[in-house]
Amino acid sequence: MTINRRDFLKIAGISAVLGFGEFTAYELLRPGELFAKTPAPPKGTAAAPPQDAGLRALTANRWAMAVDARKFNSPEDVQKCSDACKRTHNVPTFDDARRDVNWLRTATFDQTFPGLTDDRITDALIKKPYAALCNHCGDPPCVRACPTGATFKRKDGIVAMDYHRCIGCRMCMAACPYGARSFNFSDPREHIKEFNREFPTRTKGVVEKCTFCSERLQKGLLPACVEASGGAVTVGDIADPKSEISTLLAANYSIRRRLELGTEPGVYYIIAPDTVNPAENSTPNFDKNSTRNSDGKSRKENVVAPRREERKNSDGKSKKGGK
Repeated sequence: MTINRRDFLKIAGISAVLGFGEFTAYELLRPGELFAKTPAPPKGTAAAPPQDAGLRALTANRWAMAVDARKFNSPEDVQKCSDACKRTHNVPTFDDARRDVNWLRTATFDQTFPGLTDDRITDALIKKPYAALCNHCGDPPCVRACPTGATFKRKDGIVAMDYHRCIGCRMCMAACPYGARSFNFSDPREHIKEFNREFPTRTKGVVEKCTFCSERLQKGLLPACVEASGGAVTVGDIADPKSEISTLLAANYSIRRRLELGTEPGVYYIIAPDTVNPAENSTPNFDKNSTRNSDGKSRKENVVAPRREERKNSDGKSKKGGK
C-alpha cells in the first residue's frame, strides 16, 4: 500500500475539516485498500489457536513449580519441555551457543546445585539432567537491580518483565544467581523457527526469561513445559496447603537452588519420597531446607550449603581460631 504527497494532504484536510479519523478519511478516497493489503504472516507462522471456551483463569496466592527429577532420565526429556517453551513464546535459536536464548535449558547437577551436599543425593541423581529456569524468587535480586522497573514481581509471586521498558543494561543478568536470563545481541526475529502469533516477539538489545506462562494461566491453561513434561512438572498455589503442589511436596523430599543466598526460589526439585520423618513435613508449603515458614516469616534452620573443609593442625586435630 503506497500513498503520494497529494493524497496524504487530501486525507489530512478531510480529517481536519469533517472531524474524521484517519482510517475513515482514507476509506473515502481509496475504499477497500486499507485492510485488503495487510501483509501475510511470515512463513512458518502458526495459525492462531481456537479460543478455549469455558476455561477460567488459573490464579494463586503464590505460584510455585515442582520438578520431579526422578522422571527426567535423559537430556531429551528436558529438551521436550524446552522446545514447547520456545514454540509458545517465540524464543529464538542461535547457532552460536554463546548468544543462544533459553527460557528453560538442560543443565547438569553441578550447574544446577553448585556445591550442594545432602544425604539423599545419590550418584544416580548426580548423573541426571536438570531443567534450569527462572526461579520466580520470593525475594528476587533482579527486581532490585533493574533501574527502569522492566523487571517486577507480581502479587502472585511471578517475576514478570515489561520488554518495552528494558534498556538492555543487563543489570538483572548480573544480579541473577541462577543464570536464568538471556540477552538478544541481534534481532531475535530472524532466528525463530516457528512463529506463534499469540505471543509478542522481542527486539535486539532486550533481556528475556521465563514468564511462568502467565499469558496461558490467564486463559486457564497450564504452562507449556508442564503439558510437555508428561507429569514430571507440576505448578500450583504453594500458599494453599490443600493444593496439588503442596500435597506433592508434603509426600516427597525436595531441594531448591542456592538457598543460602536467601532469594527464596519458587522452583522445587523432588529427589526422593519423604520416608525419614513424615511428621516433620506436615506443613507442605516449604521443603525442610527453607529459611521461611509457610507464612513467609523468617525462621532459623540449617541451610544446605557447600561443604567447607575443616582446618587441622599437623597432629590431625581440629584447629580452632587462629590463622
